[in-house]
Amino acid sequence: MTPGLVPPGTSLAAARRILAQAFRAAGLDSPELDARVLAGHALGLDHARLMAAAERPLTAEEAARVAALAARRLAREPVARIVGRREFWGLALAVAPAVLVPRPETETVVEAALARLDRRGPLRVLDLGTGSGALLIALLRELPRAFGVATDRSPAALHLARANAAAHGLADRAGFVACDFGAALAGGFDLVVSNPPYVASADIGTLAPEVRDHDPRLALDGGCDGLAAYRAIAADAGRLLAATGLLVLELGAGQAPAVAALLREAGLDPAEPVPDLAGIPRAIAARHPI
Repeated sequence: MTPGLVPPGTSLAAARRILAQAFRAAGLDSPELDARVLAGHALGLDHARLMAAAERPLTAEEAARVAALAARRLAREPVARIVGRREFWGLALAVAPAVLVPRPETETVVEAALARLDRRGPLRVLDLGTGSGALLIALLRELPRAFGVATDRSPAALHLARANAAAHGLADRAGFVACDFGAALAGGFDLVVSNPPYVASADIGTLAPEVRDHDPRLALDGGCDGLAAYRAIAADAGRLLAATGLLVLELGAGQAPAVAALLREAGLDPAEPVPDLAGIPRAIAARHPI
């Protein structure tokens, strides 16, 4: 990206077109959307104000800001990391280097949990390896009588998750514990959820640059076969779950049979996996046998 890609005096609409063309030529998936979001972030304008100011010429300083953000995107830095936030379950969440960027397919875990949960009484919710807090925050917003606990090995991730919970008015219903999944907790949870690391160590180098170079390895690396976190969670699940509790885990592509087998070996009864919008089995629920 050269400083002259967006010359001073270029209209805002033309600058967005220039960015979109550059992103499209680089093979990025959503060039127009990325151009709109980054231009708006550079100038402090929401979508409506971007449209209203479409013909306004950019100052030299504004053009430089837009070009600088475009350069970061062309280097395959995710838009969410550039702007510092990502929407999940309709909620704006701050993101930082210590956590995964929440992904739409992870909403399948929330959907699967809400579809199977008995909501008639107060609930205790546990999110293992919370990262940004996305799963816990989405569930607490949907379950006004629930109290949640989130764990993570990363103190920086817990700090961010706590801040995200507070930003959505949930500070008094969420607790945060530094530990390896559920190792430091007693049982009695009505719902346990997790989006654990599930990429096989040898496969991390094959991931898209946005993931490989920017998501924390701690949140990606599932060990030699991608199943290390599932083994740890399965081993603790029987202790963590209340008698009628529900466990819901995100799955990597093709992992449903192996994870279901681990849950059965741990004495749980897994249900059929739930597909995401792409048809990939993405979440699996399990309970104690009846």
